[in-house]
Amino acid sequence: MDTATVERFEANRDRLASLAYRLLGSAADAEDAVQDAFLRWQAADQAYIEVPEAWLTKVVTNLSLDRLRSAQMRRERAAGDWLPEPLLDGDPMLGPADTVEQRESVTLAVLILMERLSPIERAVYVLREAFSYSHAEIAEILDITESSSQQHVHRARRHITARRNAHIVNDASARRIVEAFINAASSGQTERLVALLTDDATGTTDGAGLAKKLTRYSVPERIAAMLRAGFKPTPAKRRLAGGSPALHAAVVNGSPAVVAVVGDQVLGVVILEVRDDDKIATVHGMASPARLGRLTAEWRRHEHDDPIIASW
Repeated sequence: MDTATVERFEANRDRLASLAYRLLGSAADAEDAVQDAFLRWQAADQAYIEVPEAWLTKVVTNLSLDRLRSAQMRRERAAGDWLPEPLLDGDPMLGPADTVEQRESVTLAVLILMERLSPIERAVYVLREAFSYSHAEIAEILDITESSSQQHVHRARRHITARRNAHIVNDASARRIVEAFINAASSGQTERLVALLTDDATGTTDGAGLAKKLTRYSVPERIAAMLRAGFKPTPAKRRLAGGSPALHAAVVNGSPAVVAVVGDQVLGVVILEVRDDDKIATVHGMASPARLGRLTAEWRRHEHDDPIIASW
């Protein structure tokens, strides 16, 4: 393959990865889909590809759909241990963020809601809402009719718009929310945490990947008790962590997040999805190394504000 052909693909890589991530909810799977697309691009007769962007979009979309439909992926996600892979603000895989719809499409709330859509509905929704493709273009990409594309996106919007409840934050508001959360969680006073939560708050933790299924909480008092126990430092926890973690405020998938770091290794992240009144509606705790690989790599590439707690 000549240099110009490789460069044409590389010019599209970040956009293709962000498309695959929205469809699959996994950075690792998205990277695999993009690499498979590169192999097909390499083998294709370039003379017959009039619009490389359109050709590559179709290939990556359909490779992602094949993964969503695979028996192995269906089993993994049906087993109850699936959460989207978290991405740090500024990661190119998050893709376009010029519109509200584009920013919302990579929040954990929307990625989780998209799990309830059929693969084709998910693809139409992402192509339309996040990448602004016309229904004619979507029909060409997915080999469906324009009317089918319109019907799929209507059903997807109805399902997702009715249930999403989080809003996007900036760095300053994220730090303010995270500071209040850490202060309450480390105080040992459950009532301070309950005061930060909505009445219908939910919590999810992956148990650092040690449990077979996610642990879920649906009562503010139980969520607060779980958080209080989790944020209580002990010598045993520090030994497991390999030191005393620093707790930073960050934005992850558009939401405020606590990032626990020892050296330059991210040990865990707590993502707080908030509503317009800054009340916390959802708490996602992730510490499984399998979910934190890309976030750790991106963390190492950037400078960060001072930690809220320098040594936990």
